[in-house]
Amino acid sequence: MGGSGSVDAIPRDVGSQLCAEIRQENRRRWYTFAALRRWGCSTFSKGDPAKMCLTSKPGYRGCNLVEAPHARQSRSAG
Repeated sequence: MGGSGSVDAIPRDVGSQLCAEIRQENRRRWYTFAALRRWGCSTFSKGDPAKMCLTSKPGYRGCNLVEAPHARQSRSAG
């Protein structure tokens, strides 16, 4: 998926790991928008990655909370 700013599909294991890291980072900052989104996502999906927001975009691109750190990692690796 070329083009500036585009992000290729995020491998499921990478997306799940990034999601877990984001949840951990926001654990004590429950009052932030990101923390509330992560809480809602994990609560309503009951921990099932197939139902989480990170799988909601076509092409398995992740939610914006997962997509942004993945894009940063991809740019720094490449």
